[in-house]
Amino acid sequence: MTKFVVDASAVLHLAAEGITVGAEHELLAPTFLRSQVMSNLHEAVQRGELSDEVARERLAQANKIKVRMLGDAPMRRRAWEVADRLGWWETLGAEYVALTELQGDALVTLDGDFARALDGVVTLASVDDLR
Repeated sequence: MTKFVVDASAVLHLAAEGITVGAEHELLAPTFLRSQVMSNLHEAVQRGELSDEVARERLAQANKIKVRMLGDAPMRRRAWEVADRLGWWETLGAEYVALTELQGDALVTLDGDFARALDGVVTLASVDDLR
């Protein structure tokens, strides 16, 4: 079984495209993922990029995706260390990195800036790898 850490951009893409994750894969994410997904959708509505109806439907679809949420003390300590190591002020992205380092085989993101920042830090995978 391959363990993929997924960020909000990956989950939103899976929901929007109706992509089914292969049974041989397990998805992992920090405990705040669902709040981040909801916030991203609400922001898209406020910017006029999505209608309220479409955003709520995508949220419902995203909530159906089976993701194991993790956020124990060792992961949070590692996230602090990752943020220090990478020179990041915030730790949200560092939690994805820490989870990948501790339990994941690869991280899946569609955020180009985030992916570029992780070049050589953790293994990255594409959404297609989840099929």
